[in-house]
This record gives sequence, C-alpha cells and structure tokens, in this order.
Amino acid sequence: MSFFDKIFGGNNEAPEQKTFWKKIESEEDLAKAVENSFQNKIAIFKHSTSCFISRTVLKNFEKEVENSDQEVDVYYLDLLAYRPISNKIAADFEIRHESPQLIVIKNGKPVNNASHQDISLSQIVS
Repeated sequence: MSFFDKIFGGNNEAPEQKTFWKKIESEEDLAKAVENSFQNKIAIFKHSTSCFISRTVLKNFEKEVENSDQEVDVYYLDLLAYRPISNKIAADFEIRHESPQLIVIKNGKPVNNASHQDISLSQIVS
C-alpha cells in the first residue's frame, strides 16, 4: 500500500475484522440478525470499504466497543460487496441509506440509527 493510500484510503480491501463482529453476507445472515433482535438489541454497521470517512468512523467505533465493558451484539455489512442486502435493509426498515451507518434493532424494529460522526456505542447501550 502506498503512502497516499494510507492517508486517503485508496485501498478497497475490507479492514481486519475484530472478533466481536458478526458478518452479514446474505439475506439469511440478515434474517438471523433480525431474529436475534428479539433476544437482545442488535446493531448493524454499514461500511463502505472505499471511503476514508467510513473507515475512520469504523476504527473509532471499534475502539469504543473494545474499551467498553458493555456486551453488544454488532453486525458488519460491507455495503459495496453486498449492495443488495444494504438496499434491503433500507427498504425493510424504511431508513434512508447512508454510509457509514449504524442501525439499532430491537424486537425486529429499528429503534435508533446514526451516520458518520454521530455513530457511537451510546446508540446501542442507551
């Protein structure tokens, strides 16, 4: 990776996945995540792997989760690789697509969502 890629996010590869993430890569994965929301509040982080802002917000959110004693059920969606699933989330939950975006779901319904610099662990645990 070149110096400029490091600064401006030219690398389109997905970031290293932290152990707390559960990936959404199919409609079945999405259905399981929504089903899990009936037991625990869950959150879906929609990330654009080609966007520097999205990458920065993702890293900040990961640090926040790692430094917290709160247990959270968080799902990761690479919205460039799985655009149809991202579109399905927007349609099913009637939430305008943004990137990066955090959507919190409880009992199958969205209860909170945030984008860009508004994304934080407090959206999930509050």
